[in-house]
Amino acid sequence: MSARDVEEVPVVDAAAIFERAAARSREDGLRYAGAVTPGEAWDLAQAGEAALVDVRTPFELATVGRIEDVPLIEWPRDGDDEAIDRFVGELRAKLDPVKPVLFICRSGVRSHYAAHVASAVGFPRAYNVLEGFEGHPGAGDGWRAAGLPWTR
Repeated sequence: MSARDVEEVPVVDAAAIFERAAARSREDGLRYAGAVTPGEAWDLAQAGEAALVDVRTPFELATVGRIEDVPLIEWPRDGDDEAIDRFVGELRAKLDPVKPVLFICRSGVRSHYAAHVASAVGFPRAYNVLEGFEGHPGAGDGWRAAGLPWTR
């Protein structure tokens, strides 16, 4: 077996990324571990340093695009207690609360709330992916604009 036959594991300075994320949290007064850029989220997920979770709707994933092999735990748009409890139940069923979790949505708003709630219910290493999948209108930011992998 040659070196070319072995899949390369990305070398990522996870500690530096998490420190930048924590600094953003302190600067913005966030009530969760921090915020990462789309590129940082990709690096952490690829290196196995964090779980990436999409909180958009199934319709958005089907029509706008999705990140392959990233689970969907839909953020409840109506925000009632029962819907939030279902969201929390799915988090607990699918994720290890000790491992960092990175939430992504369309523009970074729903994922902000998902990270906040996750942190409040026992996921101390919850992070928001800034700019989200599509980014902000006209800003040229977000996951897709960064040229990161996605599919329809």
